Amino acid sequence: MDVGQMQRQWLDYTRSLFIEGFLDNQFLQLQQLQDENNPEFVVEVVSLFFDDSERLLKDLNFALDQQGVDFKKVDAHVHQLKGSSSSIGAQRVKNACIAFRNFCEEQNVEACLRCLQQVKQEYCLVKNKLETLFRLEQQIVAAGGSIPMMELGFGVVVITIALSGCRRQGLRDR
Repeated sequence: MDVGQMQRQWLDYTRSLFIEGFLDNQFLQLQQLQDENNPEFVVEVVSLFFDDSERLLKDLNFALDQQGVDFKKVDAHVHQLKGSSSSIGAQRVKNACIAFRNFCEEQNVEACLRCLQQVKQEYCLVKNKLETLFRLEQQIVAAGGSIPMMELGFGVVVITIALSGCRRQGLRDR
């Protein structure tokens, strides 16, 4: 597969992550902070999100497994997970956390357990999707291409690809 095909595949895949609600505009803002001086910025931030999320999910599992559930502690963990997911643009995880927090308020153990399963599922899905996206990026760079930059909006997509290097270039919906 040539670089142009890989870049189109990356573009289509990235667009699908937004259309399916896995990611929101916060992810685009995160990408805009990445530059030549810190080309691994997004991967590093998302990796920290993965580590933090896995720890929080274990803590939530433990907290909800206790005889007398401490709903303030559960809510604090969910609040932290919601903030982390929001900061990288993991929209479906964030939305699942919002529902989870409502059941914490009601102190409904069964509903909290169901929400925990939903949050875990959404987390696993977005983790797999982002790992796939990062693999596509590695393939493009390894083939000598650059990663397009994307801005969501209305209208037609215009793609600008750099001829060399691994810099992100402008890719806009206007």
